[in-house]
Amino acid sequence: MMTPILEKIALFISVALMIVISYWLGQQSYNWMPVAATAEAKHVDDLFSFLVALGSFIFLGVVGMIVFSIITCRADENDYTEGHPSRGNNKLEFFWTATPTILVLWIGWQSFNIYQQLDIEGLNKIIDLKASESGNKSMLIAQKIPNQIEEIEVIAKQWDWTFRYPQSNITTSELHLPQNKRVRLILESEDVIHGFYVPEFRFKQDMIPNHRLNFTFTPLKEGKYKLHDSQFSGTYFALMEADVYIDSPEAYGQWLQSAHNNILKPSLAATEHAHQPRQLIRSDWPTIEPATPFVAQQ
Repeated sequence: MMTPILEKIALFISVALMIVISYWLGQQSYNWMPVAATAEAKHVDDLFSFLVALGSFIFLGVVGMIVFSIITCRADENDYTEGHPSRGNNKLEFFWTATPTILVLWIGWQSFNIYQQLDIEGLNKIIDLKASESGNKSMLIAQKIPNQIEEIEVIAKQWDWTFRYPQSNITTSELHLPQNKRVRLILESEDVIHGFYVPEFRFKQDMIPNHRLNFTFTPLKEGKYKLHDSQFSGTYFALMEADVYIDSPEAYGQWLQSAHNNILKPSLAATEHAHQPRQLIRSDWPTIEPATPFVAQQ
C-alpha cells in the first residue's frame, strides 16, 4: 500500500503528465485538418485544438483515476466491508457539479467569440486585432474600406452551382476568389435547402430558399479547392460540386478579363443524368431532372 505522501506525489505527477499529453495532442490536431485556406480557418482550428486537448484531459483523467484507484485502493484479502460512501460528500458533489458547468460555459464563450469573428450574416465589421499584430495590411485595409470587398453571388439549384460577379458582369460555373482580399458571398437557393461547404475554408452555411444569406471572409492560401453541397438536396446531391480557386491578385485580374469569353459548363449531375447506366430493376420513383446552366454568358 502507498503512503499518503506517495499518493499525493503520484497524483501530482499524473496530473502534470495528463496536462502535457493533452496539450501535445491538441497541438497535433492541427495536422488532422485539411490545409487552412482562409484567415477565419485559424479560429476554427484553435477551437478544435482546444476541444481535443480538453477531451484528452478528461479521458486521461477518468482512465487515470480508475488505474490510480486500482493501485491505491485495493481491499485486503478477506475484507468484505463496504467502501466509503460518496453520497453526502459535499466537496465531491460540488467538484463534479462545478467542473462540468465551468467547462461548458467556457466552451460556449469560446464558440460565440469565434462565431463573431467569422462575420456570418452581416455582423458589424470589427478590425481583426490579430491581423494588426501579424501585420496583414491588405486585410486591415479591406476591413476599413467596405468598397474593397469583392461581392460574389452564389446561386444553388438542383444540382448545379452558378456564380455571378456583379461588379464585373460575369457569370461562371467555377468560383474564383482573390487572395488576401475580403470577399462577401451572397448565397441564394432557388428550390430546396442546400449547403455551401468547402472543407479548407472551415465554415459551412445552409442556403434557404427565398432567403438571401451572406458572410464575409478572407481567402489566404492560393490553390484549387472543391465546393460541396453539405445538405441532402435530392438524388444527385453528391455530384453537386464546383471548383474553387484562390488566385493571386494578378491571376485574379487576368481571369476576370478572360472570363467574359468562357462558356458555362454542364453540371456533373446533368452529365450523369444524360448517361444513366442500364438498370435491371427500375424503381420509377419520381425525381428532379438536373438543371442545365440557366444563364447564358454575358
